[in-house]
Amino acid sequence: MRSVHEWFGDYSKDHRNPANRLIHWICVPLILWAVIAALWVIPVPASIGRPGFWCGMGMVAAFAFYWRMSRPIGAAMLLVFILMGLLTEGLYRTLGASGLLQLAGGVFVLAWIGQFIGHHVEGARPSFLTDLAYLLIGPAWLAGKIMRRLGVTY
Repeated sequence: MRSVHEWFGDYSKDHRNPANRLIHWICVPLILWAVIAALWVIPVPASIGRPGFWCGMGMVAAFAFYWRMSRPIGAAMLLVFILMGLLTEGLYRTLGASGLLQLAGGVFVLAWIGQFIGHHVEGARPSFLTDLAYLLIGPAWLAGKIMRRLGVTY
């Protein structure tokens, strides 16, 4: 498996323009939340769990990827997943499954439009077009930037 520094270094090459980076700070978390929310509303048989079960399984799989890549990044992304899960549960209780899915769909579409605008400004195509794993790297890359500002090494 590639190291966290290799992943982040390669990802950074496609994200040098300040406008594109700003767009990523806004849109990547929104896309991550929209995916979490969409997974949250997938029906779950009562015998195996409750709403959010499939999302939890997806989070466990993503967490395993992050944990193998870097323990500190894994811990940071676990915190992100917990916070986004709590937000999503609250919205699920308020909006219901249909309302949450509609909100997630709108956020997802608008955030991806923003991402493609950012990459147009950058003059580079999105990293995930070369490797789908970069869809997981984007949120971790932002977490890594916050960690560096806080003096946490990964």
